[in-house]
Amino acid sequence: MRMGRVVFIALSVLAGAGSSSAMAAAPKPYDIDVIVSLTGGGAFLGKEEHASLLVAEKAFNKTGGVHGRPIRFVFHDDQSSPQLSVQLAHRVIAGHAPVLLGSTLVASCNAMAPLVKNGPVMYCFSPGVHPPAGSYMFSAGVSTFDQANALVRYFRLRGWTKLALMTSTDATGQDADRGFAKLLGKGGNKDLKLVAHVHFNPTDVSVDAQLEKVKQAAPQAFIGWATGAPSATIFRDAEQAGLSMPMGTTGGNMSYAQMSHFAAFLPKQLYLPSGEWPIGDDPRGDLQPSVKAKQKQFYAAFKAAGEKPDEGSVLAWDPATILVDALRKLPEGASAAQLHDYLIHLKEQAGVSGVYDFQKTPQRGLSLEDDVVTRWSKKAGRWVLVSKPTGIPLP
Repeated sequence: MRMGRVVFIALSVLAGAGSSSAMAAAPKPYDIDVIVSLTGGGAFLGKEEHASLLVAEKAFNKTGGVHGRPIRFVFHDDQSSPQLSVQLAHRVIAGHAPVLLGSTLVASCNAMAPLVKNGPVMYCFSPGVHPPAGSYMFSAGVSTFDQANALVRYFRLRGWTKLALMTSTDATGQDADRGFAKLLGKGGNKDLKLVAHVHFNPTDVSVDAQLEKVKQAAPQAFIGWATGAPSATIFRDAEQAGLSMPMGTTGGNMSYAQMSHFAAFLPKQLYLPSGEWPIGDDPRGDLQPSVKAKQKQFYAAFKAAGEKPDEGSVLAWDPATILVDALRKLPEGASAAQLHDYLIHLKEQAGVSGVYDFQKTPQRGLSLEDDVVTRWSKKAGRWVLVSKPTGIPLP
């Protein structure tokens, strides 16, 4: 994986007998700054986002770039640090860029949000941020709230009404606590009972004590809402504690690398919600033709690059595609304000994860109607579709 770039600009002069001419200068690249977590705790997703944008860059440039200029993503590693994200964002903003992609983590995006109140357009890769409607900040993927909603609905309709929940004490966990508090015991979920709700620090090396409380509560299903290494701590200790009930987690864990690294202790029944991207050619998935066409292009591009896309890939791909499409349709040299105005009115834009409608779902474009639940299949080596959109179980 390339972690940096060196750009060489050369001018070649051809001399002939009695005459000379200069080759036409190559068009100046259209640079798009990307703040992403290439190292640190968020690197498991950041590296996938980085790789996805390199594949996307090649695809965009095959079809003309932007107004005849080749797209070039310029990467800045925030090392999974919100403080460094802010420093890097200041530098990008000082260059008067109309758009900024990233970063990877909830905390980093939230830290940068106050800097872009008046632009540039910032498209965060984390579904866990919830930008105010009409703001210059946008969020990738189906929101974590809608993910939780689909997962809870799936469990309820499977008859698993006694739930246990474990969340982390960081920004991701706090977001989850707010979301699940809105969902459980209310409306269609009024019959659901949260028999245990425990917390842990993402740096904890063991959650045995918390899992003992879960075990004593005798839930029918258990949700461990964390991503990356912290989720591994939950899975490993749950396996050692003999917790064999169905388990759910965030779609942020839909990483082939993680499934491989955690294979020895993954739950036998592991459910993960996400946008529609895992459907692919699964005949049980009812995709709109426009989304199916986008997925075909997406998977073909990654196959040509010798890579296998997953959640991190999609979280970068759709935002980049939406932004480049907007820049192509807007006048050359479009400002942040022009780009913002275009995006907030955009609808019926097909993507890999569904049909985007920013008027219906401001700052995100996707909603619960674009959310499905999957189950990790070790045998198939992929996430298998188990629900219709919104989390209704498949027959």
